[in-house]
Amino acid sequence: MTETMTSTIVTTAAGLMLLTAVLQTWRRSSSASVRLLVVQGIALAAMVGALGLRRGSIELLIVALLVAAVKAGILPLALGRTSTGRLDERDSSAKPATGLIGAAVLTMVAYTVSTPLRGLGGGSSAVPAGLALVLIGFWLLLTRHSAVSQLVGFVVLDNGIAMVAFLTSDGLPLTVELGATLDVLLVVVILRTLTTRMRATHGGTDVDDLRELKD
Repeated sequence: MTETMTSTIVTTAAGLMLLTAVLQTWRRSSSASVRLLVVQGIALAAMVGALGLRRGSIELLIVALLVAAVKAGILPLALGRTSTGRLDERDSSAKPATGLIGAAVLTMVAYTVSTPLRGLGGGSSAVPAGLALVLIGFWLLLTRHSAVSQLVGFVVLDNGIAMVAFLTSDGLPLTVELGATLDVLLVVVILRTLTTRMRATHGGTDVDDLRELKD
């Protein structure tokens, strides 16, 4: 694969991932948020696959398949089983517009502070988008009150970290990516179980309700 084609795929995938992350701050439907994660996982897998083809690395192509299976398949499926449709109105910081403004500000911050990282890998121009994903993931964790929405934010954060790692190192070893992916999968499965128990016990997944519990 030529350098130009690789750059095009990487840039397109990075833009798609950033777009889905921004939309996560606007959407209130948990099922829609999970579908956005599927798109994000496919874009990340395409990015890794493009890097693997450019380098002629079988290991990176295997990692791309692993990313597609876990981040576009298993993780969204696990999260989807906790979804109940429309989230509570107070599940976002205020209104969707506030979430979009916050995402826009964080994206500008990411592009400002990531200048030193832009020459470290073949997809250097897409590094700011990866850092923006990390910041937006933190934004979702801080501003959402539903356990399901916070799980979505956690996955967005992990996707951003993986994206920056792939772009700055030009690909991670299979063992490293396998270990990190399995760790994230384990965390999501455990939190999914806790979320299911919360819904069964308290009738909802708003983490603020836990503050009212007393022995």
